[in-house]
Amino acid sequence: MERFVENLIYTSRWLLAPIYLGLSLGLLALAIKFFQEVFHLLPNVLAMAENELVLVLLSMIDLTLVGGLLVMVMLSGYENFVSRLDISEHREKLNWLGKMDSGSLKNKVAASIVAISSIHLLRVFMDARNIPDNKLLWYVIIHLTFVLSAFVMGYLDSMSRKDKDKDKV
Repeated sequence: MERFVENLIYTSRWLLAPIYLGLSLGLLALAIKFFQEVFHLLPNVLAMAENELVLVLLSMIDLTLVGGLLVMVMLSGYENFVSRLDISEHREKLNWLGKMDSGSLKNKVAASIVAISSIHLLRVFMDARNIPDNKLLWYVIIHLTFVLSAFVMGYLDSMSRKDKDKDKV
C-alpha cells in the first residue's frame, strides 16, 4: 500500500505538465500583444512625442521581460519538477537549461520581477505629472518591497549554500 501511495504521489508531478504547456499559451498572448504594439507604433512614430515613444518602447521591453520570465519558468520548472527535457544533440540547447535548481529559479524570478517593476516605475515617472503624489509614493513603496524581497531571498539562498558547502567539508 505504501509503495502504491508513493508511486501515485511521484506520478502526480505530471499534473504540472499541462500547466507549463498553458504558460506557452501565455507566451503566445504576449507575442500577439507585443506585435500589436509594434503595428500601432510604426505608422505613428513620426507624429509621436519623444516621451510617448519612450513609454511605448518601455512597454515593449516590459512585455519582453515577462516573456523571458515565462520561458525560464516553463523550461526550468518542467525540468525541475516533471521530467528532463530530451533535446537532441543536433538542436540548439540553452546554456542554462538543466543547471537551474528550484532555489536559483526563485532568485531569477525575483530578479525578473524587480526588473519588470523597475521598468513599470520608470513608465510611471515618465508620466508623473498626471499621477497623484500619493499613488507615486505607493508605486515606489511596492517597488522597494520587491527589491527588498529579492535581496532577502538571494541572501537566504547564499546562506543556505554556504551551509551546504560547510557540510560537504
